Amino acid sequence: MKVTLGTLKNLLESNVCEIKFTRRRPVANEPLTRRMLCTNSVPILNSMNGKLLLNYKQPKRNPKFNPTNKNIIITWDIFMQDFRCINLDSCELVKTFPEDDFWNYFNEKLRFMSAVEKERFMGS
Repeated sequence: MKVTLGTLKNLLESNVCEIKFTRRRPVANEPLTRRMLCTNSVPILNSMNGKLLLNYKQPKRNPKFNPTNKNIIITWDIFMQDFRCINLDSCELVKTFPEDDFWNYFNEKLRFMSAVEKERFMGS
């Protein structure tokens, strides 16, 4: 389902979202789209598990541009363990995991994924 900036911004504040979007800058030999698990949920990111397992670190500075004016959301990429800019011109919401359900999903499905499995997920 195609998602708007406002909708995704609200969902990311209290959920982990699986999204699929077109890359702003295509990468050679990589798909034009990318799949991502991401969140801006303070309870998830600032938790002990968020800091240890997701390697979350508070941002040190604000971006030098207004993301909203460019139809971009900045969010924490769970696999890459860093902030990423998502272009909402072509973004689909695949699935949403509420805060209460995310850690169970993480422990059952994500925690022991290999690098190759993560790459497959992101490229599919």
